[in-house]
Amino acid sequence: MDIRGAVDAAVPTNIIAAKAAEVRANKVNWQSYLQGQMISAEDCEFIKKFEVAHSEEKQTILTNEGHQCARTFLNLMAHISKEQTVQYILTLIDDTLQENHQRVNIFFDYAKKTKSTAWSYFLPMLNRQDLFTVHMAARIIAKLAAWGRDLMEGSDLNYYFNWIKTQLSSQSSQYVQCVAGCLHLMLRVNEYRFAWVEADGVNCITAVLSNKCGFQLQYQMVFCMWLLAFSSQLCEQLRRYNVVPALSDILQESIKEKVTRIILAAFRNLLEKSVERETHQEYALAMIQCKVLKQLENLDQQKYDDEDITEDLKFLLESLGESVQDLSSFDEYSSELKSGRLEWSPVHKSEKFWRENAVRLNEKNYELLKILTRLLEVSDDPQVIAVAAHDVGEYVRHYPRGKRVIEQLGGKQLVMNHMHHEDQLVRYNALLAVQKLMVHNWEYLGKQLQSSDQQQQQAVAVRT
Repeated sequence: MDIRGAVDAAVPTNIIAAKAAEVRANKVNWQSYLQGQMISAEDCEFIKKFEVAHSEEKQTILTNEGHQCARTFLNLMAHISKEQTVQYILTLIDDTLQENHQRVNIFFDYAKKTKSTAWSYFLPMLNRQDLFTVHMAARIIAKLAAWGRDLMEGSDLNYYFNWIKTQLSSQSSQYVQCVAGCLHLMLRVNEYRFAWVEADGVNCITAVLSNKCGFQLQYQMVFCMWLLAFSSQLCEQLRRYNVVPALSDILQESIKEKVTRIILAAFRNLLEKSVERETHQEYALAMIQCKVLKQLENLDQQKYDDEDITEDLKFLLESLGESVQDLSSFDEYSSELKSGRLEWSPVHKSEKFWRENAVRLNEKNYELLKILTRLLEVSDDPQVIAVAAHDVGEYVRHYPRGKRVIEQLGGKQLVMNHMHHEDQLVRYNALLAVQKLMVHNWEYLGKQLQSSDQQQQQAVAVRT
């Protein structure tokens, strides 16, 4: 799926479109504002001429009087407090920019002359009470930032992204799809993708997806993930987040073809844009662990009119099929652990696996062991806690210095905390793990005593 072929996805049909149509129908009496000395004669004359102009006439006016257009729009916004009129002005600006993306330049030109930024006039409007005003201003900001010749940076970008995250996190607003549309526009620009990831935006997206949102918002959020995965550098960074499990859950439940299509496209980007072999393999293993391969095989039995779906399915089936061939038991364990979805798969109970691989949990500064102890702390799934407690016990049993490492990571206390868990299986595995921690201690003590005895015997032999 080509990024150029998805331009219209940024502006979904939703409540804001219906409200905008209503706002356009309520024409403003500019003459009364002029008589009340709230606007200048110059601004009154321009706005009356502009709002009745046809498309071609508008373009001529903007070409010849772009500076006056920007000044009039911004003057009207600044001097009129009536919400209905502010809504009308913002709708007129949004329509003007939507008709021709190049028109954002009239605001950039004006901002340059006034030594400000194009979006500085609209950012304060995000704090207003009227929801339509707020979200129409947000749309205009996104269009200026995405289509303009200058990039939004620094505190302005942080402020705008934080506003988007707050809106998406609440999900209570009827305008949440509009907010998602604003994010789409921003993430078409590579620099904004990096800024969004740095602002912890990925966690925001996965949180929305895991919150059982409607299919339209699902589509929009996955669309954002697809955009992020266009950068090979970001594919590296996205490894830190549970992207694959979040997407696979939705793929399993999805009944909308467009949602299925964008998830497959996102999966393909994660694999295809990952230049590092280790990154590619990690994503592939995560997909296998989350049962994506089985889902793909089921989807492959169906007929699709959309060529993108057919091509992406073929690519994913081949790519994951190759990864399955290279899959070792440790790869399988590592992938399962990173997904945070522990289950009683064969590796956990395999004596051979722990004998050969316990020490490998120390790799990369105890990366896997830290994940294991973290699950004991944050998971509320009894099965995950039970398996994690079991694995801690097996690690300690098979790695001589395991007890000390587990204690340093706080794992011993975390296991002990679960000895009184309401779930019987959790209690049982926590108890077993604690016993292994203690038994290991006795074994270590026994070896120390034995070593001490041998040293004493040697010393006696030397003296005699």
